[in-house]
Amino acid sequence: MTHGLKYKTILVVDDDQEICELLTQYLQQNAFTVHTALNGEQMFNQLAIHHYDLIVLDVMMPGDDGFILCKKIRAESNIPIIMLTAGSDETDRIIGLELGADDYMIKPFNPRELLARIKAVLRRMDDQNPQRKTQKRRIQFGQWILDEANRELIDLEGTTYPLNGADYNLLQLFLNKAGQVLSRDELSNLTRGRESSPFDRAIDVQISRLRQRLGDDGKSPQLIKTVRGAGYILTSHVEVLS
Repeated sequence: MTHGLKYKTILVVDDDQEICELLTQYLQQNAFTVHTALNGEQMFNQLAIHHYDLIVLDVMMPGDDGFILCKKIRAESNIPIIMLTAGSDETDRIIGLELGADDYMIKPFNPRELLARIKAVLRRMDDQNPQRKTQKRRIQFGQWILDEANRELIDLEGTTYPLNGADYNLLQLFLNKAGQVLSRDELSNLTRGRESSPFDRAIDVQISRLRQRLGDDGKSPQLIKTVRGAGYILTSHVEVLS
């Protein structure tokens, strides 16, 4: 069912014309509008003239690869990104998440699974839409304030730092469950809609990136602590300001 997700527009960026055509046909059958780009130049041309709700971005492309393009997009936009990575190289997946991708798919992939992940990411974004969620809070923890209305972190000096979708989802989850130990599977289920596999380091990478955002030393974290053999816990006092 595509209720709530109709009329969403997706940009597929892949230098493989057959994959572009396959995804265009499949996603259009599921009520999405789809545009394609074969390289970074075409992608930015499309972004300049169209609004997109999500980008499916391949890693291996001629010219600027998917990592470079993801970094450029993140410098100016929080649009959700799902990266397509080589199945044999975990490094690709880790780098993509570190650069701000919201999720990844391993090639070769089943279009039905990609569709499910697209829907999951878009639903999370819709749930955070100010027009659909009436109560937006400012939450203080440690030396930070999370402004839910603008999806920003604010430090003690009033400087703001925008959060991409994956970082925002993860931080909001920790704030809502402050003081509770959350396992890797719980975190994966609640942020990505599925459990992590035994060798899936995606959650660990996202937590590492979030710690960096918060200035929380990974070797001796004070906000998000590792509970050996159990998961992670936000230990800071949390206060809703408004």
